[in-house]
Amino acid sequence: MTEARTILILAGEMSGDLHAARLLRSLKTLDPGLKAWGFGGDALAAEGMEVVEHTRDLSVMGLVEVLKHYRYFRRIFDALEVRVRSEPPDGILLVDYPGFNLRFAKAVRDLGIPTVQYICPQVWAWKRGRIPKMAEILDQLICIFPFEPPLFEETGLEAGYFGHPMVEETMRVEADPDWGAGPKLALLPGSRDQEVNRLFLPMVEAALRLKKDRPDLQIRVAAATEALAERMREMLRPVSGGDTLELAVGKTRALVKGVDAALVTSGTATLETALLGTPMLVVYKTSAMTYAIGKRLVKVKYIGMVNLIAEREVCPEFIQDAATPEALAAGVGPLLTDTPERRAMLEGLAEVRAKLIADEGGMAPARAMFRRMFGEK
Repeated sequence: MTEARTILILAGEMSGDLHAARLLRSLKTLDPGLKAWGFGGDALAAEGMEVVEHTRDLSVMGLVEVLKHYRYFRRIFDALEVRVRSEPPDGILLVDYPGFNLRFAKAVRDLGIPTVQYICPQVWAWKRGRIPKMAEILDQLICIFPFEPPLFEETGLEAGYFGHPMVEETMRVEADPDWGAGPKLALLPGSRDQEVNRLFLPMVEAALRLKKDRPDLQIRVAAATEALAERMREMLRPVSGGDTLELAVGKTRALVKGVDAALVTSGTATLETALLGTPMLVVYKTSAMTYAIGKRLVKVKYIGMVNLIAEREVCPEFIQDAATPEALAAGVGPLLTDTPERRAMLEGLAEVRAKLIADEGGMAPARAMFRRMFGEK
């Protein structure tokens, strides 16, 4: 009897966990006996992967914040290398998370294990020096944006674009029907503690400012987990009017699909909101030191992925000190009703969606990866 194939999956963030779970599901249709272990979250665990480190512990954002957790990352890096060298998998799938994943790929390159990167690091924004290094340590790169493969044409690294997986995922989303009358506003303060700590209350204050002038305004907050929801409840207790806000736990897409507009923390959620066709403001705030360093290093005009894809500002961005309650309220207010601002944004969101149409069923990236790792299918 042939021994089951095994792959190591390293997905260090919640969005990566979701994308990797979808890809693993497709891989298992090609090889039902395929086993997986590694870093991930609830979505990968639901697909049968052995999760040795959970995304809730791995998801740290910002240069300063990562340095604070150095000992933890060093420990899990070393433990992971020991296991891979003693129990070599048949393939390695790295999912985004480049700071950790690319270092690890380099550390075990001598083992000759086929290594695939799913979701290209943002080398087009910063650290372009990674491009030739990636070609040295990776066997294949699966991109989710059409402008990424050309960056690797001269390197010899096999890089392919098969559409964005979130297009198909958002097509099946149905709006949450449990809403009252009046305009509807969603607040998406992020999936990390540090994002919630910095952005939740400014978003809340902006929403409550609007509600003073529009008493029929319906406001709901997206909480990725119950732990984050509890943190938000604590933050709301001293806020006058905070008891009028409802928290929706673990159903962000259904929430976003059913609202007129949203305040969204920069990250994967902005693209998700765009694909669901909901007008939004992109909001971002980090530590002063991380922002100062990032401003020097990042070489793109926008931080919101929706604007980067459109190559223009479809959704206004409120970054760092610009993310005040007054500014957010003034910016999102016109998006709640039929206005020229709302109509223009809806057109822009449709343009972005058209650029990201994914293959039906999500099987193309799985087949390409399977051939690279196992020489079949």
